[in-house]
Amino acid sequence: MKQFLMRALLASALGGVVLLGQVHAQAAEVPLGASLQDLLSYAREHNPELAARKLEAAANRERIEPAGALPDPKFLLELMDVTNTMSGGGASLLPGAVGQTRYRVVQPVPFWGKRELRSGVAEALADQSARVADSTALEVEARIKTAYVRYYQADGQSAILGETLSLVDALSRLVETRYSVGLVPQQDAIRAHSELTTLKIERVEAERRRRDAAAKLNAQLPRRADAPLDVPTQLPEIPARLDLAALFERAKSLSPSLARERLGTDAAAKARELVHLNRYPDFSVGVTNNRPQNGTDSWDVMLELNIPLQQSSRRAQEREAERRVDAARSQVAAAEARLNGLLGEAYAAFDANVDKARLLRGTLLPQARANFDAAMAGYESGRVNFNTLIEAERQILRARLALLDAETEIHIRLAELELLVGAPL
Repeated sequence: MKQFLMRALLASALGGVVLLGQVHAQAAEVPLGASLQDLLSYAREHNPELAARKLEAAANRERIEPAGALPDPKFLLELMDVTNTMSGGGASLLPGAVGQTRYRVVQPVPFWGKRELRSGVAEALADQSARVADSTALEVEARIKTAYVRYYQADGQSAILGETLSLVDALSRLVETRYSVGLVPQQDAIRAHSELTTLKIERVEAERRRRDAAAKLNAQLPRRADAPLDVPTQLPEIPARLDLAALFERAKSLSPSLARERLGTDAAAKARELVHLNRYPDFSVGVTNNRPQNGTDSWDVMLELNIPLQQSSRRAQEREAERRVDAARSQVAAAEARLNGLLGEAYAAFDANVDKARLLRGTLLPQARANFDAAMAGYESGRVNFNTLIEAERQILRARLALLDAETEIHIRLAELELLVGAPL
């Protein structure tokens, strides 16, 4: 009895260890894929491209304070009469052991306004870097959305082909039964088996596309190519109505790419002002402590300024700065035109696929199913041949796959629109 209890306890303990190991393994790699939002949240935390852009933006932000800071002061040590000719002593390089020792501290001071403009240029460039990080985040999310939709499409194709395969398998058994009693020719049985084999081949290809789509989706997160992914449940809701003009207006205010170009204009304008201030001199203020070897200490105050004589060079720099401002403004206009064109293309494709899906769902698919039902009834009564029935089945398959493709394209184009606008729609 005691041995039996010991064995039972040992088996229970081993079972607990196995169960804990399974729980740990599941916690180590939680399947994703059922929800798009879970995938996006995972990428925001783990995608190295996003992390790199954020760190670059943070690094560029640290340039603002040094850009507007005063230059470091300078310390000068000057040894006068190191040969001690005046005092009759021997040569020396030690402070206090020469004719006179001078200690000088000099602080460079830029002309008024230059430090603020340098900070402004650095801030605009840091903001540009932040907008690059925002654009990268939108691009990564758009790629994940597209990969998810492709994964949903491949999974849906496999499911549709599986359902059609079950239907044709049932038809094949029906044909074999009717052929066994001499109601249909042998060609019907051969055609049914041929259609069954064709569908099996198509499903094998669909499964390959599904695995390929899963690997590409994992790569965007990033995860191992063979990391487990749940079956996608459904695609996100699409907006009821989109207006192209309204989309462009939103994009002009929200698009990180446009914001980046505008910040380039701000940086160029501040750089131009800084170049204009180079017409005026920079200063240096110094204080000197004079220590004669055998005398009394004295103090000097120094004011130094550079003389901006090279006016032709400065005028060329000013013209360069003006051209850079004009070029930055043209870049903004070009970016807006490019954005407008891309929005138009994506919107046209989105709208066309919405109409296509509506016609497939509301007209063609019901017609195909009605045609199949009629063909099935006609085949059972002997009024139509088996080829007509198979063609009706093929029509349903084509309609369902076309509807899936149209719904897929709708969401891919929606992801493009969101990327261009810079915000969810």
